[in-house]
Amino acid sequence: MSDASARLSPRDAAAPAGGRDLLVRNTTVLVHAEEGIRFDEHQDVVVRDGVIVAVEPTAGAEIAAGSEAEVIDGRGRLVMPGFINCHSHAPMVMFRGVAEDVPAERWFNELIWPMEVNLTPDDVELATRLAAAEMIRAGVTTFADHYFSMDRIAKVTAETGLRGVLGDTFFSTDGPAGLQRSLDFALEWRGAAEGRITTALAPHAPYTVADEDLAATARTAIEHELLVHVHASESREQTRHSLERTGLTPIQVLERSGLLEARTLIAHGIGVVPDDVPALRSAAEAGRVGFGSAPKGYLKHGFATTPARLLAAAGVPVGLATDGAASNNTLDVWESMTYFALVQKATEADPSHLTARAVLDHATTQSAAAVGLAGVVGQVAPGYRADLLVVDLGAPRLQPIHDLAAALVYSGRSDDIVSTIVDGRVLMRDRELLTVGVEAIVAELQPRLARLTDRSHGTSIQDYQA
Repeated sequence: MSDASARLSPRDAAAPAGGRDLLVRNTTVLVHAEEGIRFDEHQDVVVRDGVIVAVEPTAGAEIAAGSEAEVIDGRGRLVMPGFINCHSHAPMVMFRGVAEDVPAERWFNELIWPMEVNLTPDDVELATRLAAAEMIRAGVTTFADHYFSMDRIAKVTAETGLRGVLGDTFFSTDGPAGLQRSLDFALEWRGAAEGRITTALAPHAPYTVADEDLAATARTAIEHELLVHVHASESREQTRHSLERTGLTPIQVLERSGLLEARTLIAHGIGVVPDDVPALRSAAEAGRVGFGSAPKGYLKHGFATTPARLLAAAGVPVGLATDGAASNNTLDVWESMTYFALVQKATEADPSHLTARAVLDHATTQSAAAVGLAGVVGQVAPGYRADLLVVDLGAPRLQPIHDLAAALVYSGRSDDIVSTIVDGRVLMRDRELLTVGVEAIVAELQPRLARLTDRSHGTSIQDYQA
């Protein structure tokens, strides 16, 4: 990786002003209730200072919102929680489509990791701007990112108005400086962007971070009350190799290191097996563990998928994710939601498994819990931050609507979203991006592509031998 010419700090990131009062008037609202998800019609959603203060039947809420409130007409539309991308590598949009139709070992060792050597912090910042535009357009309001030059990613998060759960990646080959760099970032940026940035420690994986470094990460995370975001059990083959080498599954390696005593977000979990359940259940009962599942990329690599039914039996929240666009091709969590529903049914050979409403729960409250934001985002309810989507229900592919949950999961697409709101601030209104432009970013990125994809130097970030 190229060194940053000057380390950015939260003070260098110009966070946009907080959202003013907002009223979405006369709309349908996705509501979480004790009996499950339902849809209430003719509702007003009132937002003040970035927080939802009322969801009530249409009548007089405009006065409650204040005369200066921004008003969105919700007729024929749905208000739902913004999507949470529980595991992403946002800057990898720059490698979209350059590593296709190859096994995972070649994908890492011959293509992606040799190309990542070429990255500069400026490349990361520019690519993150493109990723931010894509995410806002696709209704992603929060993203949990695991990458390098994380201060640049945080800067873009602050400037574009997104919410981020951000961790600076490290490997054992970095030496003690890797964990220290990840910690320095986490402490410096925690709570930045008017509270929209939360931070994590980000060891790469049990096969690239030694046991003693995982243990040091666990101690550090507990001491500083930080989330740990880590890849683990990324395939069934990886679990088999771990058992052959160590006698432990990757999840058991995390348990032995103490990471399940910290709050831990685990990416993928495809290779989770029944022997992992006791440790995961114990951590889940204490609210310390969640998973991010990115099913589209797994299908492309010929992998199995995250065993959602097994994890549900252990009480573990499973949120939705995209991984990076180099493997998933998009940062569209709505797309992940549809794939998640279909792949889980196919894997279990059970069409009744994971109903549309259950999938919407994974996309909302379970995703929020997985990234450590339960009770903060993930519901349209008083007291929650106003991270909201306004969805047009008029598309021909949605009609007629007999069951709105089924229409959203199986028929809907992210281009049905007309407005994206984070912390009460409208980032996209009537499909127009308000905080980031695309054309200038693409024009600036284009001349960099030949350098970014060059592999003639013969070096690599790591060696993938999972």
